[in-house]
Amino acid sequence: MIVNRLSEIMGRKRLNQRDVVRGTGLAINTVAGLYNDKARRVDMDTLDKLCSFLGVTVGEILEYQEEQEG
Repeated sequence: MIVNRLSEIMGRKRLNQRDVVRGTGLAINTVAGLYNDKARRVDMDTLDKLCSFLGVTVGEILEYQEEQEG
């Protein structure tokens, strides 16, 4: 499963959704969907803007974890 860590990163950097919208030019709905882990698809351009603004890699925002059986 893919784990979205955007809200954790934003929290560590003390950024709110509006800060990210202003800094990236992304739509508020795009940022809110990712922040609240509601997005089902992410555009490569969106990831590029987030990585650039936040100073992180894609692997820090999105992480693959094996699903636990049981």
